[in-house]
Amino acid sequence: MQLFLHKTILLKTQVFLITPPFTQLNTPYPATAYIKGFLNIKNISAKQADLGIEVILKLFSKKGLEKLFNNPVSKTQDLTANTQRILALKDEYIKTIDSVIAFLQGKNPTLALQICQEDYLPEDSRFAQLEELDWAFGTMGTQDKAKHLATLYLEDISDFIVECVDANFGFSRYAERLGRSANSFDELYLALQEKPTYIDKILMSILKEKIGTIQPELFLISVPFPGNLYSAFRSAQWVRKHYPNIKIAMGGGFPNTELRSLSDARVFEFFDYITLDDGELPIELLVEAICQTEPIEVFFKRTFLLENGKVVYKNNSLKPDYKQSEVGTPDYSDLLLDKYISVIEIVNPMHRMWSDGRWNKLTMAHGCYWGKCTFCDISLDYIKVYEPIAANLLCDRMEEMIAQTGQNGFHYVDEAAPPALMRALALEILRRKLSVTWWTNIRFEKSFTRDLCLLLKASGCIAVSGGLEVASDRLLKLIDKGVTVEQVAKVTRNFTEAGIMVHSYLMYGYPSQTVQETVDSLEMVRQLFEVGVLQSGFWHQFAMTAHSLVGIYPEKFGVVKETETIGTFANNDINYVDKTGIDHDKFSFGLKKSLFNFMHGICFDYDLQDWFDFKIPKTKIHPDFISNALEEEEDFNIKPTAKIVWLGGKPLVEHFTKSKKGNSWEMMTLTFHDKKESFAIQTGKNEGEWLIKTLEKLSVYSGVRGLTFQEIKSDFETHFEDFELFWYSKPVNTLREFGVLVL
Repeated sequence: MQLFLHKTILLKTQVFLITPPFTQLNTPYPATAYIKGFLNIKNISAKQADLGIEVILKLFSKKGLEKLFNNPVSKTQDLTANTQRILALKDEYIKTIDSVIAFLQGKNPTLALQICQEDYLPEDSRFAQLEELDWAFGTMGTQDKAKHLATLYLEDISDFIVECVDANFGFSRYAERLGRSANSFDELYLALQEKPTYIDKILMSILKEKIGTIQPELFLISVPFPGNLYSAFRSAQWVRKHYPNIKIAMGGGFPNTELRSLSDARVFEFFDYITLDDGELPIELLVEAICQTEPIEVFFKRTFLLENGKVVYKNNSLKPDYKQSEVGTPDYSDLLLDKYISVIEIVNPMHRMWSDGRWNKLTMAHGCYWGKCTFCDISLDYIKVYEPIAANLLCDRMEEMIAQTGQNGFHYVDEAAPPALMRALALEILRRKLSVTWWTNIRFEKSFTRDLCLLLKASGCIAVSGGLEVASDRLLKLIDKGVTVEQVAKVTRNFTEAGIMVHSYLMYGYPSQTVQETVDSLEMVRQLFEVGVLQSGFWHQFAMTAHSLVGIYPEKFGVVKETETIGTFANNDINYVDKTGIDHDKFSFGLKKSLFNFMHGICFDYDLQDWFDFKIPKTKIHPDFISNALEEEEDFNIKPTAKIVWLGGKPLVEHFTKSKKGNSWEMMTLTFHDKKESFAIQTGKNEGEWLIKTLEKLSVYSGVRGLTFQEIKSDFETHFEDFELFWYSKPVNTLREFGVLVL
């Protein structure tokens, strides 16, 4: 039994949450904002900081570069030509750095004109790749081209830092090697016994100021990635040394996946607690534990701590985790939202969205509604516990965050956003007349019809990413992806034709994958880009993790673990041997080079052999497989329960009389105006009046529930005959083109 002292008032408890260096430069990683939003509704006062952006801004400043270049480096003859050039041009870097950072923060847009003249920034080796700029940005993309050039300029300085100051430096990660696949804590522990690095000292100076001001009782460190781990331990080490009374806890994506079998007691020289999975309840219980003033039993939720020199895992609280509707709206206060820098590192449309622009982060649903993919961590709560959030609550949170941050861009960070919830969210956004921009990750499933994609576009959706993985139907079935290549082609076409950019995650080296399947997969990808239904993609090599079905049952997938030993520190990535004996590494360069060209819209006529310097077999995929799949006739059967909505507005009405062979009848012309153009339809007077009333009921802006296809049919047939003849008539077909959607 663990005893603490009880304090009845929690309001004075100061919690300080940080994300240690480094993650993204353009927007804060959302974990601390999520937790702070929850602590707000519990009346637990909290402050937060993204130490990554703060270290970067201190380092990449006039004063920062002056100190950097005055830092002792090795003898000139030992330095590379690149570094010697940067040292020779150090005054140019010092002179320009503040202006460049302000430009990347959006505060100095006119500098783009000077940067694009290419005689303003000092240039080193990163500028050798400039031949692709005309393709990427053309003659009109001055701001984007300047962002890319400014990014290369920063990366040149980064190369100098790596060579002369700190070999572990990286913009979006720090000392990542020490955190990746670290089964033993030994190497990281030894690194922490060394003198602080140049970057460490900057981190500690910021930490000193913040801890001294806030004086928290609980210091929470979110560690999303291996590249944050070293800095997390350095931060904890500094606080432990200078403020031994502050309790220190770690949570986040890295411990959730890597530290589930933690047993090395040395970790608790730095941390008091390490929590797993959803952090809200574990943190609330930690706050209660720290505030006890009477000796009563303390309860924990999914928490590692040290007792009698041994690492123990406590999960003795019977309280259930909070529902997603109960955790509050993410709170971005305290974060330096106007000081993040937008960079364009590589000319990939989707990767550019990760690094350029400020995005508010939200989640439509906890976990994954599919939860079957065999390469994924489906045994862990962040995947297997599926809980969607109501669309009206999501919109409430969006409006709150817009008011707080001044930004209306949203990145929904779902494992796979559910199509039905995306539909409901889009309808709610339109009903509230919100002007927002959003994007998310999906599964390429058949629910994404042409009309649903048009609805999503109308609500502000600009891009989706999804896993095609291995473009082979046999392997997709083995993965249990629940899609076929043909289905992916149709769905990506629907998104593309709606004006929504599509990015595909691509995989090679999946267990039992043959060389022929790798070649055929590349051919499928080539065709998808050639017909224009994919705009962006990225190949990554399969990695086996301990919490996936492949990792749990490797024998079912034809692979053998190299070792069954469980480490005392991080345990997630598993080294394995594929029984096929194929060296999948050798395909890496050719797959990525070909994809780079396909994204440029070129080299579709190259033989696949041209991308590899070793012999590959001919593809067995028909050269028109994708285009043939897209030419299949659409199914015109509409479910009676399908919801019909109207995206347009009210028409202007004109009456006229039509005569033929002595007979005359009254007609109506309905003229509609959308954002791009105007169009008109003609109907009989009675049908036109019915149509106007029906469109009002179907309008997404009316706030009315809307009607199903069967309800519209039944209503029509109480006044007229032959609904099908009316529904498939030229006037209704025109309305279908301009915003009558079947969902």
